Amino acid sequence: MDHGAPPASTHLMLISPERVFYAGLLGKPRRRTSGGLNVYVALHGELGVAQGGAVTRGEIVVVPPYTVHSVDSDHPVTVCMVIEPETVPPPALAALAQRLAGPGREAMAARIRGAYEALRITGRRDGFTTCEFDTIFFGERLAARQLDPRIRDAIARICEFSNASVNAADCAAAARLSQSRFLHLFKEQTGVSFRAFRAWKRARHLLHYVNENINLAHLAQDIGYPDSTHFSHSIRRFYGLKPRAIFIGSRDLAIYRGDASGGFGVRSGRS
Repeated sequence: MDHGAPPASTHLMLISPERVFYAGLLGKPRRRTSGGLNVYVALHGELGVAQGGAVTRGEIVVVPPYTVHSVDSDHPVTVCMVIEPETVPPPALAALAQRLAGPGREAMAARIRGAYEALRITGRRDGFTTCEFDTIFFGERLAARQLDPRIRDAIARICEFSNASVNAADCAAAARLSQSRFLHLFKEQTGVSFRAFRAWKRARHLLHYVNENINLAHLAQDIGYPDSTHFSHSIRRFYGLKPRAIFIGSRDLAIYRGDASGGFGVRSGRS
């Protein structure tokens, strides 16, 4: 598809290392656990999010990172936005969550729906930076989180995604720290354990390929899973669906992909 042409489907996704915007099918309301701050927006009617034994209903619902939840919507197509918590200072992320759940939530839901509609109709030729992404959907640039350079480098290693698995020992050695000190610093800086963070980033990387005709066993190996069983269990835990079901539901998904610099280019789905 030409980069300037409108997406052929109402289903689309913008994805960069820091942000995801997805408008499409979520499947049946199964339990899922995202490593990012999730913002769910109903395109029509309302949606319900079950978490911690309670159900929150509305046009827009926010779920904290690494929180088990399930989503049920009045309409089959739902918007889900994901903000990686290591990219935004915790106070700024909490303020955004409060804003999205506060008195102005209906206006924010309308803004996000309007941005989606504009993107669906017109597409984008030049793509997005993180600043543009935040401004389009939230009306402001979210503050950038400052991490210890050693942890920032470790995150970059985790996100390289090759079939050579990145482990804590290697990252600790690169940071010139003992493994125990590195693991403590990693959790202190990111708010989550190294193991949980790595598991989420692996599962998240799958999103780059969901509209492609690809061998899932080979993909699992390429993004660092030891075998297909671990791959399937991990994907189902984070997304509530098996990998094959995700790929089947994403055949007509238009993906706007971003690189580490924050720029996006469009990539259409294949049948």
